[in-house]
Amino acid sequence: MKAFVYTELQINKPFNDAPWKQVNTSLKQQPGILNKTWLSGIETNSLGGLYTFDTIENAQSFVTAYFPGEAEKFGVAQTTRIFSAEIVEEASRDMKSVHFGEKLDIKPGAYVYTEVQISVPFEDLPWQDINPALKEQAGILSKTWLSGLHSNSAGGIYAFDTLKNAKKFALDYFPTETRTMNAAYTTRIFDAAVTEEASRDMGSPFFS
Repeated sequence: MKAFVYTELQINKPFNDAPWKQVNTSLKQQPGILNKTWLSGIETNSLGGLYTFDTIENAQSFVTAYFPGEAEKFGVAQTTRIFSAEIVEEASRDMKSVHFGEKLDIKPGAYVYTEVQISVPFEDLPWQDINPALKEQAGILSKTWLSGLHSNSAGGIYAFDTLKNAKKFALDYFPTETRTMNAAYTTRIFDAAVTEEASRDMGSPFFS
């Protein structure tokens, strides 16, 4: 595993109405894709995912050649991000990341995606100081750290036991972290339960 890809379509479609079976069939044919966790935005019903790829090159091909066509089919704008996987392994393992082999004792109820608008090489990021405070957050199950390819942005995909705890983290705690960095940020909250079947079909490590 060399890369993570984050995607989100600017769409309002309840996940039960999404053609995920057809999409999954197409995704499984894409070079280098290892798994996908589907993401369904709370309140917005946006559609997206967190993917893992075997190489950076295959991740780049996915976001430049394949995914724009998917967005065009839906007739909507899109967001994609590529993140380097290898450099965040130690920090992610410390947060019980399922992307590096950890198993969850309970199924996630929600995911939170974060990205901070900074440019700091991951080896210079003080994750050893950040992780202990993250572990104290109510309901957190795991975090996979994300480090932006070329941009060196910092973020993560988190699993929480409930939507309530995910909201509390995104609305109350995370802004205090970014304030210390004096940086703008992005947060997204997703309903994990509604996408479980589709994610299992794509080998999501959250349900392995």
